[in-house]
Amino acid sequence: MNVRSLAATAVLALTASMLAATPAQAETFDTFTPQTISVPKQVQPVVHSVTPVGTIWLDMTATQTAYVVSKMRVNDATIRSLFDNEIVCQGPGGWSKNMVIGQNVYDLNSGSPYQDVTLYTRFLVHPGVAGRVTCTANVRGNSLSTTSAATYRLVSGYLTFADTSVVNAADGQPVQSSVSAGVHALKGGTLWLPNLGYFDLPSTVQGLNVVGDVNLKVCHPDGPDDPCDRYGSAQVKFTLFINQWKSDGTLCKDDSSIQVTHNVPYWVHHKYVPLNKADFTVSTAPGCIPRFNAYVKVEWLSGQTAGIHGTANLTDSQGSTTKHDSDMSHAYVLPY
Repeated sequence: MNVRSLAATAVLALTASMLAATPAQAETFDTFTPQTISVPKQVQPVVHSVTPVGTIWLDMTATQTAYVVSKMRVNDATIRSLFDNEIVCQGPGGWSKNMVIGQNVYDLNSGSPYQDVTLYTRFLVHPGVAGRVTCTANVRGNSLSTTSAATYRLVSGYLTFADTSVVNAADGQPVQSSVSAGVHALKGGTLWLPNLGYFDLPSTVQGLNVVGDVNLKVCHPDGPDDPCDRYGSAQVKFTLFINQWKSDGTLCKDDSSIQVTHNVPYWVHHKYVPLNKADFTVSTAPGCIPRFNAYVKVEWLSGQTAGIHGTANLTDSQGSTTKHDSDMSHAYVLPY
């Protein structure tokens, strides 16, 4: 073997040993395997099946914020069933943050647009201490028949850290907020949920990508004083508001261009409503500073009662006695 070959062999051997000795820093993308999801019949108290379909992980610093997204599409339900897209994240020192978005999927013979459903679950990850964060995507569900279990098909989807270096607010924390526990009743009026409140961003930020994900529940409350017509629907308007402020406390700039009205049948039960203003540009006009607030205005217009889902307390697995909290309606900002 000549000297050049020996040198090349030595370099390859050194490179291989270095790669073997260097631990991986992340697994940031997982594509879901298409599969049939089995869900139990409806009982009281409700029992969900919990099917893990993907896992990712990331070694994070104490100041780092990441953006996690799970996309799931399901159809071919044998019976109308609950379909939940949940992310469960755990990190160093017992840190955890979870979120779930849900909607009923109609049976495959219904002829309804609700028989093919795509849900996004997404939020910001910031454990605040250095260490490894692992996130798992679960399909949760149950049949809405009291006599029969059901199946539906997970057609496609993925779990990813879509951004591993999200810009934090001036206080070092991510800009996000979840609606508190329970279902918050509209009572024929208006709610301002989710609500990010006021936040300051670094002066280098040029724009904001603002997201408000809302889970609407139809027929809430449902009782003698608020009877529910199960063949009716609720009409509700959703508007994403974003404001920038001046140093004297007066308004610098606002935007309410992202809005949608939904007429949601009772049998959908809860409806996923995503709102996104991807290009709110920061104004540098005289007096304007990088101070903002943002919220979703939810207006009941007509029909059945309705409410906004807040954090839910869910079982860790089917039939489990241990539980965890998962946020539902939620808002956050990706500064750029």
